Amino acid sequence: MNAADLPLWLQWLVALLALAGACVALLGSWGVVRLKTYYERVHAPAIIATLGCWLIMWASVVFYSATGDGPAFYTLLIAVFIATTVPISTIFLMRAALFRDRLAGRPVPPSMSGSTSASTQHGASGSSLS
Repeated sequence: MNAADLPLWLQWLVALLALAGACVALLGSWGVVRLKTYYERVHAPAIIATLGCWLIMWASVVFYSATGDGPAFYTLLIAVFIATTVPISTIFLMRAALFRDRLAGRPVPPSMSGSTSASTQHGASGSSLS
């Protein structure tokens, strides 16, 4: 079976899922351009890329399951890998940026953990490290 043999409602479903995933990815790209600081910009592609990937993954699962011999959940592996690696790499990039900015004495965002250690207060105040 090819794509032309699919029922119209199934073609629309696949198209809507793929288009929604592409629009979500576009929103993430726009967030990178629009947001001001690195600490704000790092969240847009991390969160949005994962959602866009999942929508496109479901479009491919529906399409390949309808045109193939049965359920095609092998594309799910790609989405699972992206869903696990994107947040981890984002955390590492954010920590590296915080470390670099604290060493350079630049102001960093306040800690969200509620800890008020001397190094956190010193880095958040924007004063230089000596």
